[in-house]
Amino acid sequence: MRRDDIHRRLFLTAAASVAAVGRASARPAPEEVNLWSARPPGGPGPRGGEQVTSTGSISRIAQPRMAVYRPAQPNGTALLVVAGGGYAHIQVGHESRPVCRWLQSLGVTAFELIYRLPQDGWAAVAPFQDAQRAMRIVRAHAADSRLDLRRIGALGFSAGAHLVGMTAVRPTARLYSPIDAADLLPARPDFLGLIYPVLTMMPPFDHTRSRREILGEHPSAAASAAWSVERQVDQHTPPTFLAQAVDDPISPVDNSLMMFQALRAAHVPAEMHIFQSGRHGWGMGKPGSEVTAWPALFAKWAALNGFLSEGVRNG
Repeated sequence: MRRDDIHRRLFLTAAASVAAVGRASARPAPEEVNLWSARPPGGPGPRGGEQVTSTGSISRIAQPRMAVYRPAQPNGTALLVVAGGGYAHIQVGHESRPVCRWLQSLGVTAFELIYRLPQDGWAAVAPFQDAQRAMRIVRAHAADSRLDLRRIGALGFSAGAHLVGMTAVRPTARLYSPIDAADLLPARPDFLGLIYPVLTMMPPFDHTRSRREILGEHPSAAASAAWSVERQVDQHTPPTFLAQAVDDPISPVDNSLMMFQALRAAHVPAEMHIFQSGRHGWGMGKPGSEVTAWPALFAKWAALNGFLSEGVRNG
């Protein structure tokens, strides 16, 4: 099959999946994998049980974990999917969960990350510990999940984009003491998707809850730079896809623009889509809106760069 035909079929498949994602269907519940066999580092953690709202927003996470969405016919590609919420809650309901179901329909094995939050009694580094550990666990179980070790990526939304972005640009940062053989494996994703991302902690674009939760009210210039994803980009940063709306009221579109410029300066393959409208937190995109184009564009970009290939079947 020619590459153009593959891209066309991927585009149509992705578009059909976007249209169908809201329809009810019988699917097995995703399996859960805990990140830490003992008490997670950076405690003490929250008091009381985990809290889940009617819209699927999760907080007070004591046991960080991944929900694994396995396709019937895995194609070897995997994505760690991370919802946002300003590091104060995790909006799985309309972000990571429907996106994982869509990826599953493409044959991608999706790992939805439920990470710890600083306001729940955890250290500010806790979500980053969880993201590193999650990437390593995915790699440790690649053979069991029929994954290609060269096609394990990460896809983040809003603050979740900051979380996977920091994991990608500082994959060797020692954030916790190794606990098993999985911690000897790389934490760096092979490719990266950043959707309406919060990336910079630098003024004048630092008026986000993400910055306050991670760095506090009055961080130093050095700390702000150290936790700004675009400031850490180098030639080892993975190929990156960016999508954001000009009218985003939460995360200025400058986050994507600065990241793209940093990637371009480092000669890292990158693609950026700036939508005229869409605001923030659109998930898969409201039917009929401009931003519903992003999933098909992302799938096509991933195929173009060799991270998603229709017809590839492992095992």
